Amino acid sequence: MTKNRYRVSDELWEKIVPLLPKHVNTHRFGGGRPRADDRQCLDGIFFVLRTGCQWNALNETGICPSSTAHDRFQAWVKAGVLQRLWAAGLPAYDELKGIDWSWQSMDGALAKAPLGGEKIGPNPTDRAKDGVQRSLRTEGTGVPLGLAIAGANRHDSKMVEATLRSMPVKRPRPTRNQPQGLCLDKGYDYL
Repeated sequence: MTKNRYRVSDELWEKIVPLLPKHVNTHRFGGGRPRADDRQCLDGIFFVLRTGCQWNALNETGICPSSTAHDRFQAWVKAGVLQRLWAAGLPAYDELKGIDWSWQSMDGALAKAPLGGEKIGPNPTDRAKDGVQRSLRTEGTGVPLGLAIAGANRHDSKMVEATLRSMPVKRPRPTRNQPQGLCLDKGYDYL
């Protein structure tokens, strides 16, 4: 396996850099271990997200140490970096390939949340253990357009508005020549 296959291109990196928070050295006398390179950390994060491997598998790739990539991932999620990347990437994708507005899909999924977090609730299907409900809206080819997260006790139909509002791109109005459809399951029947 070549590790270059999973590297962010120079062109893409130039667009990402302005979205990253500036690092401030917080060591008392300005010392400490040198900070790991942001680009290597992003390469490691994207490797995990693309392959679905565990964070510790990164140690075998030579891309970035797993703990460093995971720490940076957590910090960037908290700082909203990945949200900004998504919001900046969707218009670029639309310009390059085109968002397929002809058929969209929206659905929710329950997930465990053993470590808690701000948006958890008792899961009605898992003996009331802490969990989250994710509501996702995609375009015709599966590109995510909107995402909302709430406690697991929140019904899909109650998350429609938040999911629609979360879209960082404006949906064009459907026309007779370019109609739009939205696929929903029975959980949305009473809307």
